[in-house]
Amino acid sequence: MPGIIAYHRLRPFTGSVARFPLDQERSVLRSNRVCWTLLLAGALGATTAFAATPDAQAPPQEHPVLREIAAAPNPAEMRATIAKLVSFGTRHTLSDTKSDKRGIGAARRWAAARFAAISHDCGACLTLVTPAQTFTGKRIPQPAEVMDVVAIQKGTTDPNRVIIFTGHIDSRVTDVMNATADAPGANDDGSGVAAVIEAARVLSKYHFPATLVYGVVAGEEQGLYGGQVLAQYAQAQGWQVEAELNNDIVGGISGVNGVIDNTRVRLFSEGTRETETAAEQKQRRLEGGELDAPSRNLARYIKQVAEALIPNWKVDLIYRVDRYGRGGDHEPFNALSMPAVRFTQGTEDYTHQHQDLRTENGVRYGDTLDGVDFGYLAKVAASNMVAAASLAWAPAPPDALQAVGAVSPDTQLSWQPAVNDANQTAGYRVYWRETTDAVWTHSRYVGKTVSATLENLVIDDYFFGVASVSADGFESPVEFPGPIGAFARGLPLAAAEKGG
Repeated sequence: MPGIIAYHRLRPFTGSVARFPLDQERSVLRSNRVCWTLLLAGALGATTAFAATPDAQAPPQEHPVLREIAAAPNPAEMRATIAKLVSFGTRHTLSDTKSDKRGIGAARRWAAARFAAISHDCGACLTLVTPAQTFTGKRIPQPAEVMDVVAIQKGTTDPNRVIIFTGHIDSRVTDVMNATADAPGANDDGSGVAAVIEAARVLSKYHFPATLVYGVVAGEEQGLYGGQVLAQYAQAQGWQVEAELNNDIVGGISGVNGVIDNTRVRLFSEGTRETETAAEQKQRRLEGGELDAPSRNLARYIKQVAEALIPNWKVDLIYRVDRYGRGGDHEPFNALSMPAVRFTQGTEDYTHQHQDLRTENGVRYGDTLDGVDFGYLAKVAASNMVAAASLAWAPAPPDALQAVGAVSPDTQLSWQPAVNDANQTAGYRVYWRETTDAVWTHSRYVGKTVSATLENLVIDDYFFGVASVSADGFESPVEFPGPIGAFARGLPLAAAEKGG
């Protein structure tokens, strides 16, 4: 028996009708239901209605400079970085700090020297800082200094808006307290450090409105201490952290189950803020937004940018903060309500992680250089670089986004330009998706306005967001309405003691 077809009647209005381009509309046959094309109307100002006229002229969305950056990571450079890190024997957080040849001290001094050389090549464009704190804890029984090595590429016009890269320089073997045995740490996390240093080498050749920060952090295996040091340093500087890109175990293509895959990377992100208040939790439970914390929309942004620019490449969004029972240096940033995500290779070989160097029953254990695929690592580094460059050239996401439309056939969105926008924003793009969709599926550019009305788009059935767009077409991440999705926010740090 044929299904029942329900036609959604469009209310008449004055003015000429502008149909969406094909990438901005759809007519879907789903569950025996036909959804006719949905019409969007925006606004030219807070009180002026946006008539149903053709779309505002959107800036270009193709950026050759991003393709240039995507092709720039050099596998040989990253191989040399990891080989040098491995040469220090162990980089355990509690290892020797005085020797110039072995231990965490020698490794971090080498990282500082590498950043200094990159800065020399770009005309002193990097400022080097070494924030540090002394910790004790379950994995640091006696007080020990945890020091990060951080290079700062100051933005030209919006320097307080910051994008951070991190990788952890410390390594370990089976016993997390063994600070003397050889712990090469080639993939965990020499690969992440190599990606960060390579990002500094490549991106220091360009000028960005926003600030880029390249963080080589320590203490991850002992309890995410280095991430905490850098997150608290960022808070103390008053930085508005728009993105923290953590790279941890990003150089291998072989899984412990025999799977080999050089075409995908996993990207972990929190769906709701760790710092969510009781009132925000109640609002989210009623209105939705479990998948729309800024970290999650940052992850969607990275996926869209990287897959468009890197051939034969997939960024798999993993809707978890991290892997089961494990943690990473993005989490202290999440604890401060800063958007942060973790890159990890698509398939992992646990015989090459947190292992004493040995061979048993024909199986070789240990995190050695031969477990890194440098062509693959270049793709992960490129994913970081194109996303960060696009973010840094784009304006900040809008502020104070609200969506209303209860008992109405239409949805109304309103927002404000970001504080300290530095006149970067030329217009805005409105996004929406069905509540069960994983990524944003529809969008329309509405020009330089602070409100938009989506006619015949019922607020009950969709999620909505807005992104800021620069005159040359660089776009911010999508901001979700209300405090649930707001990028501009900071709260006190919650202590964490995890590793891995």
